[in-house]
Amino acid sequence: MATMTDPLDPIVVAKDFPLLNRRDRERPLVYLDSAASSQHPSAVLDAMDRYYETTHANVHRGVYALAEEATTQFEAARTNVGRFVNAPRPATEIIFTKNATEAINLVAQSWGRRFMKAGDAILLTIMEHHANLVPWQMLAAEKGLELRYLDVDDSGYLDLSNLDRLMNGTKLVGITLTSNVLGTIVDQDRGLPAIIEAARSAGAVVLADGSQYVPHSPTDVRALGCDFLAFTGHKMLGPTGIGVLWGREDRLDAMPPFLGGGEMISDVRLDGFTPTELPWKFEAGTPPIAEAIGLSAAVDYLRGIGMERVRAHERELCAYAIRTLGARYGGDLRIFGPTDPDARSGVLSLALDDVHPHDVAQVLDEAGVCVRAGHHCAKPLMRRLGVAATARASVYVYNTEADIDALADALEAAASLFARH
Repeated sequence: MATMTDPLDPIVVAKDFPLLNRRDRERPLVYLDSAASSQHPSAVLDAMDRYYETTHANVHRGVYALAEEATTQFEAARTNVGRFVNAPRPATEIIFTKNATEAINLVAQSWGRRFMKAGDAILLTIMEHHANLVPWQMLAAEKGLELRYLDVDDSGYLDLSNLDRLMNGTKLVGITLTSNVLGTIVDQDRGLPAIIEAARSAGAVVLADGSQYVPHSPTDVRALGCDFLAFTGHKMLGPTGIGVLWGREDRLDAMPPFLGGGEMISDVRLDGFTPTELPWKFEAGTPPIAEAIGLSAAVDYLRGIGMERVRAHERELCAYAIRTLGARYGGDLRIFGPTDPDARSGVLSLALDDVHPHDVAQVLDEAGVCVRAGHHCAKPLMRRLGVAATARASVYVYNTEADIDALADALEAAASLFARH
């Protein structure tokens, strides 16, 4: 029997994922797009089906047994997700949203509108996903705020050389914990403590985008030291339609509601309303009940594997990919981001000679290899890298070295095809 100290066996894990049994054009499916959206184990699908078949009712409103059962399951999911990231008060500090984008918008529109004034600065990084750029650009335009950016060096690491200068006058720092393009991990060993310390000295709050981090690494919000953490269910084996905002209780308490309507009030009068307590004052309307239960099942599944094993597996697979692709293609294939697999996630953004990434992805699809092609919602970073787009392969718990070999073979077919043209 495998233990938590044994390496993860992706072949065994993959058997839990029904969709991975699919065959395209009589070829096995090689799914290398988990950075966009991961697949679902049967445990997640079964948990949601079971809820709909046995328990469905609206939560927090009915006093009949079925409604109380649904409410119990929904709130248990909240607590379970909170414990997964070691929230100090998981029952009150976890806000369910529809995705990480909404979670970041919540902070921008609630905390930002309440506590930022004209002339204040927001410090972001050039490698942010649009979800952690556009909400702040909108707020800056509305309130007359200054936007500042940390750059990356040519190896894909954050450049912190001018951090103190940029932090002067900054009231909020928004930073991804893992780049969805470069794979760069910004964690306790790679710059985050310096950023947190500088933010604290400046009196700034820190919002961390964990969408590419929480699904792949052990996560402890107390150790991270941020004020807010946003992540999403569909990248961590859970369903679409649900995201998470963790916030320090004192920060959330001080913030006004983000959306108005039912569920988020304790009283409504013709002359105004009184919001309810945490966490429900930020969850207007009927929440994503089945999705929360599915996300909780995904958390249980990942906890059962062990997040240390998840990270170790991806690190080894990333190292294998860098070795394999480098040996086969050399300078004809560019892999963006750090070369050290300890410093990066299992995201591999690729440029194959002068072949357009969409053409690469289409040829790979003919071989049953699923990768993402495009700007990956990171256009400023693409401009910094000097490309319009990349083909991006990304691995997760169900991927094997054979999947990397299939990627390498398919890239060879793409290179050969376009060389003839």
